[in-house]
Amino acid sequence: MSRRRQRGAMAAGLGLAAAGLARLAPVVADLSSNRLIRGDEPTVSDAARDLHARLIVVDLHADTLLWARNVLAESARGHVDLPRLRRGGVALQVFSSVTKVPRGLNYDTNGDDTDLITLLAITQGQPRRTWTSLLERSLHHADKLDRAAADSGGALVRVGTSADLDRLLASRAAGADVTGALFSVEGLHNLGGDLANLDRLEAAGVRMAGFAHFFDNAVAGSMHGRVKGGLTGLGREVFDECERRGILVDLAHASHRTVEEMLGRATRPLVSSHGGVQATCAVNRNLTDDEIRGVAATGGVVGIGFWEGAVGALTPAAVVDAIEHVIDVGGLQTAALGSDYDGAVPMGWDTADLAILTEELLARGHPAGDVAAVMGGNAIRVLRCSLPE
Repeated sequence: MSRRRQRGAMAAGLGLAAAGLARLAPVVADLSSNRLIRGDEPTVSDAARDLHARLIVVDLHADTLLWARNVLAESARGHVDLPRLRRGGVALQVFSSVTKVPRGLNYDTNGDDTDLITLLAITQGQPRRTWTSLLERSLHHADKLDRAAADSGGALVRVGTSADLDRLLASRAAGADVTGALFSVEGLHNLGGDLANLDRLEAAGVRMAGFAHFFDNAVAGSMHGRVKGGLTGLGREVFDECERRGILVDLAHASHRTVEEMLGRATRPLVSSHGGVQATCAVNRNLTDDEIRGVAATGGVVGIGFWEGAVGALTPAAVVDAIEHVIDVGGLQTAALGSDYDGAVPMGWDTADLAILTEELLARGHPAGDVAAVMGGNAIRVLRCSLPE
């Protein structure tokens, strides 16, 4: 072989190797970010299993759509897919769209001048429109969820109205093994500063919206931003439009000033989809007692997460400690689940093992009716009265 051909073959080989590494990068990122760290999980009693099988279980937050996985197929990576949702008895999963994450991510101070999701979008082979547009990333996630529902043979159904929710619950009550999927967005930076883009998100099925994620944006300050301000003028317009359209406003990641302003402005239930409480885990993004009381006053719910930054430890006991504090401060009707599965945080168990929380609640003496409320009944109440008809 001539030297020219050798150089050509070497270049082609290096190109193929680089392409292979690029395809592997999202898998490696998924494996390293969404790990399971198993601990000494409690044995689930027959009584807890029997009760769990009868519950309407709702999880208010998972970031599964971000990753290059088939939602319908069981995966060795991450925390959520349809087979595991079914084993975990989940009636409704809220799937969130993550569109921008800054480099050097931390809970204290982040800017909006860098982004890790762009590289992920490119290496995952997403449509080119998603490489430069945060709005298109959310629309792509909506399409991904639509395709999964369409290909599931009726096992996964999109929920966008109160009527959809009632049909889902009626099907499950009749014995159908069907799981609902509600679409949310994590940070309204995907509006691009344009209120008109809310029309496109609503048409794509968005029914819950966190206003900020890890940085301040054009609608609201983030608990993790540089300024940590409140609602902007645009943010107040968007807030009112969300309430009018039946899009639940999500307090998660919002600055304390933004939370205060939202609580004062609300005419409908507010949710904190995933997080913790400062009384049991003193991290800045977790809710104060006054904020818990504020959410309760709107008729909303606080979804307790399962990761260390939310509850302090990867144990069912830590999760239930936070749930019990919400009950003590805001009342039983305010407590809910918001795992943050597949949110680039390690977890102690995946969605197939949610019965361990039922076990922990029962072991602490909570009656079956209270367990049912926490595990999903409260979230269903809020969704039924908030979603469009």
